[in-house]
Amino acid sequence: MKRSLAVFLGFRLSHSSRRGSIVSLMGIVSILGMALSTSVLIISFSVINGFEHELNQRVLSVVPHGEIESVSQIFSTWKSLLNVVEKVPGIEAAAPYIHFSGLIQTGKRVLAVQIKGVDTQLESRISSIPFYVEGVTWENFISGQKKILIGKGIAHSLNVKVGDWINLIVTTRNSESNFLKNKKVLLQVIGFFNLNGVHANNLVYMPLIDAQNLLGIGENITGIAIKVDNPFHAEKLVHLAGEATGLYVGVRSWISAYGYMYHDIQMIRGLLYLAMVLVMGIVYFNIMSTLVIAIKDKGSDIAILRTLGAKDELICSIFLWYGLLLGSLVGSIIGVLIGIIVVVNLQSIFFCVENITGYHILPGEVYFIDFIPSKLYWLDIMIILVTALILSLVASWIPAKQAISLCPARVLFKK
Repeated sequence: MKRSLAVFLGFRLSHSSRRGSIVSLMGIVSILGMALSTSVLIISFSVINGFEHELNQRVLSVVPHGEIESVSQIFSTWKSLLNVVEKVPGIEAAAPYIHFSGLIQTGKRVLAVQIKGVDTQLESRISSIPFYVEGVTWENFISGQKKILIGKGIAHSLNVKVGDWINLIVTTRNSESNFLKNKKVLLQVIGFFNLNGVHANNLVYMPLIDAQNLLGIGENITGIAIKVDNPFHAEKLVHLAGEATGLYVGVRSWISAYGYMYHDIQMIRGLLYLAMVLVMGIVYFNIMSTLVIAIKDKGSDIAILRTLGAKDELICSIFLWYGLLLGSLVGSIIGVLIGIIVVVNLQSIFFCVENITGYHILPGEVYFIDFIPSKLYWLDIMIILVTALILSLVASWIPAKQAISLCPARVLFKK
């Protein structure tokens, strides 16, 4: 009964202020400030979650989790090594590759690229690159047909279309004289892979056997790529796989090349949690000020309630509910609704801004995505709402204690 009475009086108190009064104005400002801060935090967390999701889907699904490369010898018995590596606990699959540099020439245009020779069947076990290929199915990308796959960034730079023929120039070593020489081959572009960032701008795929024949290395390879069950354990697992080969090899994981992205995302997430408390803290200073002024404005009403027998608990509860109505219940709910609407339509808003300004916020040739991603997690919303509730109670407690200390006789005598 006392609790329902406190809620009712707190609601009446929040709506009984005279229109145009300072208390009414500060109450509206508090609600708007709470709504704005809540919506901004929801949008910020959703964008960070979106970047993390896209990093998992686009980078870690394509880039090998780990690589093992020979140092003083070549992998001439790589087929047996694949079985050895895959038996290491935590490693899901392994695939051979050949990695070398070259030049692509079409007309007068020349571009330096990184060529990767892969076995299409084995590569599909460790990478989702087949899902990003356009113009040809990954199963039809077979050796012996002088075919090549290039990134869309390369195609854009060289103005190359599917079906065009290009010259690939590589440096090979003469087996007899051991001298280096340039070798030029004519290859046909049968498709593109649509990945942003450096992969689209300098990476070329060709069948493993074609790469071996081009370099003249027989059936040898330059490295083994692996996929692990937990990417965050890749550093440890790739070292175990290297030791399992029993050869003098060099190892590296995706963390050395792309780990900074995860580190930056987690750092920004931590900063957002700190910003959440600080931003909401500023808003709740405003709520505290509103309550202090409301207590002075409603001093006579408080005195009358005290003379009617209202106890300290009831008076304190009234102003606690008043603070909750200003902050958590009204402002936070409005902010959550605004934040959800913006997050759902964030990509459309992003593209509209780009079309109006003509400025590309995330250029595809630099970043691994060319749009602002968003991923809404209800846990983040609950954390924001619980934080708003706690800060509302803290901000309302001090003014509520001040209301208890009012002396009814002094207030009514002054009136």
